[in-house]
Amino acid sequence: RHHPFAEGLDEETLALIAGCAKNVVLQPGDYLHREGAAADSFYLLRHGAVALETFVPGRGAFTFLTVKSGEILGADWLIPPYRSSFDARAVELTRAISFDGKCLRGKCEADPRVGYEMMKRFIPPLVKRLQSARMQALGMYDAANA
Repeated sequence: RHHPFAEGLDEETLALIAGCAKNVVLQPGDYLHREGAAADSFYLLRHGAVALETFVPGRGAFTFLTVKSGEILGADWLIPPYRSSFDARAVELTRAISFDGKCLRGKCEADPRVGYEMMKRFIPPLVKRLQSARMQALGMYDAANA
């Protein structure tokens, strides 16, 4: 209820999705997701920061985005085959609400209204991150051709 994700959700929907949620505390260095592993959860960050990373051969872990308080982390629970696209590692003490993706998928399938509410909350940050990635890639392209 005190996270931007919950804004505009009616009490019935909020109670329904809360049945799939639990509070978690992550220490710096704890992983929320590992690239290629089953994507069975997503997180609403209440406090802290999480680095989104991918492995680059010859370079190691590359942080391409840091997700902070008030943001959503993890959309792979929505998309078959439900595998994580990247590593997600806490970089400071992080408090979050963890949602069981399988539980929530079941509720979305049983009630399309709930599924629509989830899409309304997931699509805008995904589009924003895609635009950010595009700008980052253009910056690398410009630097390589300078």
